[in-house]
Amino acid sequence: MSASETPPPLYAAREPIFPRRVKGNFRSLKWVIMVVTLGIYYVTPWLRWDRGPSLPDQAVLVDLANRRFFFFMIEIWPDEFYFIAGLLIMAGLGLFLFTSALGRVWCGYACPQTVWTDLFILVERWVEGDRNARVRLWNQKWDLRKFRLRMTKWIIWLLIGLATGGAWIFYFTDAPTLARDLITFDAHPIAYTTMGILTFTTFFFGGFAREQICIYACPWPRIQAAMIDEDTLVVAYREWRGEPRGKLKKGELDPGQGDCIDCMACVNVCPMGIDIRNGQQLECITCALCIDACDEVMDRIGKPRGLIGYMALKDEAAERAGGHPKQLWKHIFRPRTILYTTLWSAVGIALIVALFLRSPIDFSVTPERNPLFVTLSDGSIRNAYEIRLRNKHPEDRPFLLSITSDAPLALSLEGRESYVVTVPADETLTQRVYVTAPPGSRAAVADRTAIRLWIVDQVNEDRVHVNTVFNGKDQ
Repeated sequence: MSASETPPPLYAAREPIFPRRVKGNFRSLKWVIMVVTLGIYYVTPWLRWDRGPSLPDQAVLVDLANRRFFFFMIEIWPDEFYFIAGLLIMAGLGLFLFTSALGRVWCGYACPQTVWTDLFILVERWVEGDRNARVRLWNQKWDLRKFRLRMTKWIIWLLIGLATGGAWIFYFTDAPTLARDLITFDAHPIAYTTMGILTFTTFFFGGFAREQICIYACPWPRIQAAMIDEDTLVVAYREWRGEPRGKLKKGELDPGQGDCIDCMACVNVCPMGIDIRNGQQLECITCALCIDACDEVMDRIGKPRGLIGYMALKDEAAERAGGHPKQLWKHIFRPRTILYTTLWSAVGIALIVALFLRSPIDFSVTPERNPLFVTLSDGSIRNAYEIRLRNKHPEDRPFLLSITSDAPLALSLEGRESYVVTVPADETLTQRVYVTAPPGSRAAVADRTAIRLWIVDQVNEDRVHVNTVFNGKDQ
């Protein structure tokens, strides 16, 4: 290349995609999933759940200030983060399971990028018209009509983005209170900043980036190959039935021509702008809209459906020879998917068991290390401990502290005359306690003596203990 020549660009300019409207079973399924998922996302922060006077009544709340997570009747504390970790593991295993069985169905139906892009395309079609009208509008010069349509579409997109960002922050504080503060401009700057960022990203990703997010930003298209095998059901074109393709001429029937009439319907409805007839491609999100479009055309020309459909690579040879493919359930229920299902179920069952077996009392004991013990004036040996007692009940609770050991030891609480402490609802109490061994006793002269500190809920008699040691003079 000479110095005067311009080097070719590293990246090709984006070609705009204008998906055509299509009707069919898969399109209807996508509408249902879009309505359900968006409904859950936007409505959930406004659901109420009565937990008593001292706790928030928002059904789903991530309370960062108090480091708690509320989900209806369930309350998760920071030391119970393993529940969140378990849910993330279940989500990962579920993604592996569905991908190995049905390809990228998550990407095609439930991924937030797909759901919001579907909504934005719906608005675009409602404002500007279907595919042909949008293509003409894109190619024509700017005039008052084009400006009006574009501004209308962008304003609606912006409102959707604003609702999206607003719904997200409502999960982190009381939704009605925050909504009122946002309207009166009394909300914290972080709330406005978060809303602004999420509004912009929703507006840009769903309106302009669209398929580029799936192709370039998302890592899943590159990971999916490890999850897919020859038994995975994926959207594919049956080229042995469709080729050689050619235009269908009225009144003429070419016996050597395949079923594909090269109408481009499958390409025109694809939100990724690909041609499924070229085989499996990284860009394909398995939305199956091409199946609806092709089946519609096959119905019109009197050909059997299924030229484009779900199929497994293992069935290709049988179908080419005119045989019958395996039953769908045999592709779905195979060792790999059964293993994923078993692991997914095991994690779920473990979380449920842990949820029901967890104690409503969180009790920890920290011995004082400097000094290990103190010799009192009468020769007694005293150890100091710091206990942390968390009351997970929605009301104040009195707790009785006691000690058990093989050696004679005395317990006392700093600043208290009795062994009962009252912990406010959903709060943690820190209390300093002393354990004393009489002079000359076995615990006083031994290196270490095992002891057990007990906490007893005075309301329901729940008991929790922590094992620790008493340090004597023989150090």
